[in-house]
Amino acid sequence: MNVEELVRDTLREQAAEQPSAGPGFADRVLAVRRRRRTRRLAAVAAATAAVVAVAVSVPLLDSGKSDVRPAGVVQQNGITGHPDQSPPRLLIAAGQTALAAYYTWRTVPQTDDRGIGVRTYWLLDPGTGTYVKDSRWSFVAVAPGLRTAAVLEQNLPVRRIGLLDLATRKVERWIPVEHRVGALAFSYDGTRLLATTYDENPDVRAKAQNDKGGWDWGPAFATSSRTGFYDLGVASGKGSWTGVVPDRNDIARGDFSFSRTGDQVYARVIGDRDGTQQFYDLDGAKIAAPADEKYLRADVDARLSPNGRLAALGLTKEVAPGKSYSSIRDPRTGKEITKVRGGDLLAWVDDRRLIAWERASGLDELYRARLVLVTIGSDKIVPLSGVQKDMYDELKAWHPVFARR
Repeated sequence: MNVEELVRDTLREQAAEQPSAGPGFADRVLAVRRRRRTRRLAAVAAATAAVVAVAVSVPLLDSGKSDVRPAGVVQQNGITGHPDQSPPRLLIAAGQTALAAYYTWRTVPQTDDRGIGVRTYWLLDPGTGTYVKDSRWSFVAVAPGLRTAAVLEQNLPVRRIGLLDLATRKVERWIPVEHRVGALAFSYDGTRLLATTYDENPDVRAKAQNDKGGWDWGPAFATSSRTGFYDLGVASGKGSWTGVVPDRNDIARGDFSFSRTGDQVYARVIGDRDGTQQFYDLDGAKIAAPADEKYLRADVDARLSPNGRLAALGLTKEVAPGKSYSSIRDPRTGKEITKVRGGDLLAWVDDRRLIAWERASGLDELYRARLVLVTIGSDKIVPLSGVQKDMYDELKAWHPVFARR
């Protein structure tokens, strides 16, 4: 089966499927706790349905060799981009996916050779379509629907989880926990929340000598203080804690995420540099990866396509400055189906398009990149953000957080 046949079959399947709970289900559950918002939620649901309809009906782009480089805002086929903004000030979105937030990172020294990594978030205001700084939170996960975020206060790990209304910027509910939490992730349908627990701050940093003979902050090598995870219902705030013992001494952070079905959890193997993932059942026992996630990598954020038939893998080659390719594979066999533009695949937009980082510098220069929209079967890209001047400078770089809308 070639790429065009695969895409056609995928779209036919989508058209034949009955509607499911879909993006934003968790927020609709939470909506019963909100007052005087019925009209606003109805409008959001209608707008989301319209966007999905547009995304499904857009024809496959023709293959080509040239980039699409608009000078200002991009607004076409459900795409909203701002190629002149880095970091972005206005909404970036395509199809069913939006940039829900982004954060910057800095190391706050604690001693001469030890520090703590601190995130500062800019969260999407769904009413104005702008990103607003909110320095209250050390960790943020955004639920499908872009209405609710799960947040942790500063000074990780913490003993409560907040559910934040993105429109009002108010915490609607606090979920107290006995085991301190250092990371959060929603299930694919948004109805459950996975909270990774730690005994100590997982963002401890240490000074390490760089290639130029100077010193930079990097991950501290120590015994991981990760203790396990909570599996919580978003609507009820109730759930259970499961203990997981780390395998060995290495870098501190090893956050858990749900599998696509939510029946398992996984984390990058602590200390592994190749993106190897380890799966666990909900009782904390190590298990083999599910059949459709066996060949994925923990360091490639996009993972499975919405219909589950394609797997996003890592960078395969850079053929020229500003032109790189990543592998798209059959998730059950690991066999490569095709390659797609982009050096770092971040999120699926639909079953044939993704958002990626793409290099915007020469191969021998500082690594500069921008967010772009890439399409299976096409060599064209659509820039969505301006260029990050130095992806590895912690004082300059910004890090995207995507969610389905």
